Amino acid sequence: MHDTLNFLARLALCTALAAAAALPFAPPPAQAHEGQPHAVAWPGGNRYERGLRSYSVPDVTLTDAEGRPVRLRALLEGEGPLMLNFIFATCNTICPVTVRVFADVPPRMGAAAKDLRMVSITIDPENDTPATLKAYAKNVGAGANWSFLTGRAEDIARVQRAFDTYNADKMAHEPVTFMRPARSRAWIRIQGFANPDELVREYLKGAV
Repeated sequence: MHDTLNFLARLALCTALAAAAALPFAPPPAQAHEGQPHAVAWPGGNRYERGLRSYSVPDVTLTDAEGRPVRLRALLEGEGPLMLNFIFATCNTICPVTVRVFADVPPRMGAAAKDLRMVSITIDPENDTPATLKAYAKNVGAGANWSFLTGRAEDIARVQRAFDTYNADKMAHEPVTFMRPARSRAWIRIQGFANPDELVREYLKGAV
């Protein structure tokens, strides 16, 4: 019974957050300067846990939204700042929130955003083809520095296990964001719902 109540509470929060993520940007406050990101009215109760982790990236080859092979280890272990999450195109609870947050982070990072790479890996490779992810990326306004990856189910499961996010039921996957300021730094693991300003703050804490 307790597990059921927890699931229903989480579903209600996800639904509220997804509804907020679907809304257009709110007008900026009067004191905001031109070029600053607009404020988004994120619902209250956003909670997350921050941790530092070391992960061994599996040497698997995935496929990007253009149908090109991508060696994941080389991609994730490259130099420069990186953000990573796991999503799927038909998700209508967690993913609209985490993807919207991803989209809202670069404007808040200022000049540092020019080197930021973002990677979203589908956990539904059977349905998320490169063409599906390409349309999805266009729909969310992803820039050239944001990669969407699919691949063989067994390879993606290996990646999820390596980052301690695997769940056989895609509908029960957790909101987790991974960030790393540089190759030499530990991964910052954000478990739960953090808004864009919180993610930037946690990233900057790891960059010093």
